[in-house]
Amino acid sequence: MTRRWLVVALAVLVSGCGYNRIQSLDEQASSAQSQIQVQLQRRADLIPNLVNTVKGYAAHEEEVFNTVAEARSRLLNAVQSGDPEQMANADQRMTGALGRLLAISENYPNLKADENFLRLQDELTGTENRIAVARSDYNDAVKTYNAYIRQFPQVLTAKVTGAKSRKYFEATEKAEAVPTVDFSKPAAAK
Repeated sequence: MTRRWLVVALAVLVSGCGYNRIQSLDEQASSAQSQIQVQLQRRADLIPNLVNTVKGYAAHEEEVFNTVAEARSRLLNAVQSGDPEQMANADQRMTGALGRLLAISENYPNLKADENFLRLQDELTGTENRIAVARSDYNDAVKTYNAYIRQFPQVLTAKVTGAKSRKYFEATEKAEAVPTVDFSKPAAAK
C-alpha cells in the first residue's frame, strides 16, 4: 500500500515540476533553429547560380565574386556549427557580399533583364523573407523556453536536469549599419 502511495506521490511531483514541458519547449526551440539552418542553407545553395549568372555579364568583377564565395563558405560552416551567434555573423557577411553582387547588376542593363537573373533574385528575396520569419519563430521559442526554465518550480527541475538558457539569434553590431556599396571608378587623368 505504501508503495502505491509512493508511486502516486512521485507521479504528482514529477508532473508538477515541469520536466515534460521543459523538454517540449526545448524541442520547439531546436526545431525553430533548424528552420533557420534550412533557410540559410537554401540561401547558400542559390548563391552559386546567381554568381554564375552575373559572371556571364561582368567577368571583370572578380573581387566581388571572391568576397561572395568566401561569405558563402563561412555561412555554410556556421550552419553546420548550429551556433546562433556564428550563424548571425555569417549571415551578416553574406548579406553585405550579396549587396555588392546585386549592385553590379545596375551597371549591366542586359543582366537586369536576364530571365535567370530575375528568377534568382526573386528566389533570393523569398528566401530572405523565410529567414526573417525563421529567426522570429526561433527567438519566440527561445523566449518561451528561457522564461519557463526560470520559473518556480521549473527552475529546480532545470538545474537538476542541466537545462540551460538558449542563445537568441541576434543581429551583430555590424548588421546595424547599412552596407555602403560604391563601384565608382576614379576618373582617368587627362
